[in-house]
Amino acid sequence: MTELPAPLRERKKQRTRQALIDSALELFTARGFADVTLDELCDGVDVSKRTFFRNFVSKEDVAMAPLQDMWLAVLAELETAENPGRTLLTLLEECLVAALDRIGDEEWARRARQSHRLAQNTPSMDAHNREFCERTTRALLEIAHRRFDVGALDDPRPRLAADMLVSAFHYAIEGWGAGTARPDSADLAARVRTAVAALPGSLTLTAIPR
Repeated sequence: MTELPAPLRERKKQRTRQALIDSALELFTARGFADVTLDELCDGVDVSKRTFFRNFVSKEDVAMAPLQDMWLAVLAELETAENPGRTLLTLLEECLVAALDRIGDEEWARRARQSHRLAQNTPSMDAHNREFCERTTRALLEIAHRRFDVGALDDPRPRLAADMLVSAFHYAIEGWGAGTARPDSADLAARVRTAVAALPGSLTLTAIPR
């Protein structure tokens, strides 16, 4: 079935949102997050503060948008995913990789790397990211419990599985974000798979006295 184009109003809204993201990332990268005012950000795209706040709640929110959009895509993937007997961790990994494949074009990869690098040097962005991470983890668990039999609500294993996926992603994006080659979402997905594959070994790694 051919996917119908979004209504004109929705397309205009998306273009405005994307323009704000691009302007913010360029300004923050060039001048530093703290030295760019909200007025300057809005003026650069010729929109009002009201329009800004229809799309984002803060400077941190617009700066983290590319990676937040990816995690929202992961939630959407989990809402429709089939799971023929795979572990929850594997299911979550597949949803993450599918989300990267769906939204991770060249422009997204460029924005995501900019966003990640900015967060490395901006404490308020890092704090915003941690809060978003917690909300997203809880949303992943809500969907998992609603759609699949993954144990009781007080079973610690689903939460630990979700935390391990997030930890593997953080490890993967550290190396990807520090790279010098053109950012590529397929490379990030490969790094995620490598990190997830290392998780079982990390649980059995023995600390032998030197």
